[in-house]
Amino acid sequence: MDEEKIRMLFAELGIVDTITCPQAFAVADKNDLSKVDIARYCNTHGVKIRGCQLGCFK
Repeated sequence: MDEEKIRMLFAELGIVDTITCPQAFAVADKNDLSKVDIARYCNTHGVKIRGCQLGCFK
């Protein structure tokens, strides 16, 4: 996982404490990152995932 890259991307996008599932997918796809890496970063840094496309997070 490229933690620094994800941190910088989140900072550029103004993502501090929450991100939606579609945003997370878009960040991963646009920046050649795995969705799992985005999820791990969020879990490690207390960023809540909202609006899950599968209905897992509310």
